[in-house]
Amino acid sequence: MLPIVINILLAIHIVVSLLIVLIVLMQRPKNEGLGAAFGGGMTDNLFGAQTTNVLQTITRWLGGIFFTLTLTLSYLYVKQTASKSSVHKSLIGAPAVVPATPPPVSTLPEAATEPVRADGTVVTPDAAKPAPAEPVKPAENPAPAPAESPTK
Repeated sequence: MLPIVINILLAIHIVVSLLIVLIVLMQRPKNEGLGAAFGGGMTDNLFGAQTTNVLQTITRWLGGIFFTLTLTLSYLYVKQTASKSSVHKSLIGAPAVVPATPPPVSTLPEAATEPVRADGTVVTPDAAKPAPAEPVKPAENPAPAPAESPTK
């Protein structure tokens, strides 16, 4: 039933489109363009002195019909496509399966998850307390300084 309605409205849409083209061409522009091709005084004889008003009114009505038909046809095409979509039918008929998510995997080694000091050593719970600082004793026998080589 829906394809028949769409085809009938499409035929009416084509007729309205052709009538709009014809009516616009019949209108007499100020500089006698394409309106003169239909025999300048033909529209005056057909519609009388109010030729411009009649043609403008017909153009407005045909334009309104054109846009209404366009919107109706687009709605019917969407409705027809949604009702016949095999993908849509298969998605509706298939049960929803949600895959189980695996637990998160850590890519870092275990030592990297522990706190690290500025010098790069890993802080363990035993080593969390800072070690007492020992005073630095001067060396008893310092090493001799290297001899300077003569420069040239």
